[in-house]
Amino acid sequence: MLRLACRCAFSDGVPRRSFLVALVVGTVLNVINQGEALFGAAPINWIKIILTYFVPYAVCTYGAVSFQIRKMRQEQ
Repeated sequence: MLRLACRCAFSDGVPRRSFLVALVVGTVLNVINQGEALFGAAPINWIKIILTYFVPYAVCTYGAVSFQIRKMRQEQ
């Protein structure tokens, strides 16, 4: 199951689509959560910035992989 999930995560444009979603959602969330830091009024928390991009990437990838696996099971 893990091997299938990994294969799905790196196929059919999933990484590119997840990257684009993470770029948009992560940027919006970073501006909301760390706007003061990004515009120079407070120190930047780099861990929060990285996680704010990683979480939407992981969620989008999970959604795509679970959809692909469910679709494969229905076709059997």
